[in-house]
Amino acid sequence: MKFTCTKASLQQAVQTVQKAVATKTPLSILTGIYLSASDSQLELQATDYEIGISCSIAAEVSEPGKAVLSGRYFQELVRRLPGETVEISTNGEDTTIRISCAASQFNLLNLPYEEFPTIQKMALDHSLILKDNILRELIKKTVFACATDESRPIFTGGLLEAENTQIKMVGTNTHRLALKQDTIEEVPQPVKMIIPAKILNELGRVLTTDIPQDVSVCWQKNQVAFSFDNVYISSRLIEGQFPDYNRVIPPGFQTRVQIQSQEFLDAVERVSLMARDSDYNVIKFHFADNQVQITSNNPDIGKACEIVSAVIEGDPVDIAFNAKYVTDILKNIDSESLIFALNNSLSPASIKPIDDENYTYIITPVRTA
Repeated sequence: MKFTCTKASLQQAVQTVQKAVATKTPLSILTGIYLSASDSQLELQATDYEIGISCSIAAEVSEPGKAVLSGRYFQELVRRLPGETVEISTNGEDTTIRISCAASQFNLLNLPYEEFPTIQKMALDHSLILKDNILRELIKKTVFACATDESRPIFTGGLLEAENTQIKMVGTNTHRLALKQDTIEEVPQPVKMIIPAKILNELGRVLTTDIPQDVSVCWQKNQVAFSFDNVYISSRLIEGQFPDYNRVIPPGFQTRVQIQSQEFLDAVERVSLMARDSDYNVIKFHFADNQVQITSNNPDIGKACEIVSAVIEGDPVDIAFNAKYVTDILKNIDSESLIFALNNSLSPASIKPIDDENYTYIITPVRTA
């Protein structure tokens, strides 16, 4: 194997696939990055069996070949190389791969590439196409609400639903729920699948183009794959029945509160400083007289109180929430103002941007004495 490529493109490809390199595994081959050079192209792959990522870049290939290099050291090495062009070749003297760039030369052990479980691309029998900016927003607005507790795996993923020209994504940990929907080209057949939040978060980080591009989503049995530009990401799906999230969304609200988003976020974050070390991270809200009073009380630290002006329609409401569940949604609202809709101190409330009917966040209150 012998090829040359630009350091910039190699570094971008290594950073992309590095997310799938296994860190805790008895199979040493999964800690490596697979390289395959042929036909003016270098393909890099990594997988931990839960997620697989492939990335292809242009290369001048003088001798086609394959290798598997330590993911940890290869990434660090490429990032620190001094020049602009990298040459990678098989070392004829031993089982190492020579990496040369400017005046630097390194040799990394070549793991047995025959043992690497290469990523096989799915057939496109079941697929849909959507723009990357739409997919990125679906992920950003919902996945933060997924559970992190592996004891209930079905809630550790985002539900992706698509039918006709509507696509939805839902994330929930049973105490809160985030729903984002959008319009796409008509899908060939309806789809409903639960994708691990870990994979969706990595996908969201890779989708960084300024100009919208197509993302192909294909699935079969218990797997899903996303392909775009020079990247291919595959993942296992979470099996099980996602609960009917529509039953969690109240049909109506008695009190509607319009608040300036950034001012409200700043106040909530300051007040929550006092609640951070308490058992439930609880802050209380009093909605009345066109203002919101936000308070927290931690006997071991102190008290906090802030008042934010608002426009309130309906009855006064006293209610308490986990502070993190409030700040998480406020950080994901891009509008200048939001609508906080409530019924009473024990009923789920809704927070949503004032100008986006396609985004809904439901939060369950905390009972207080």
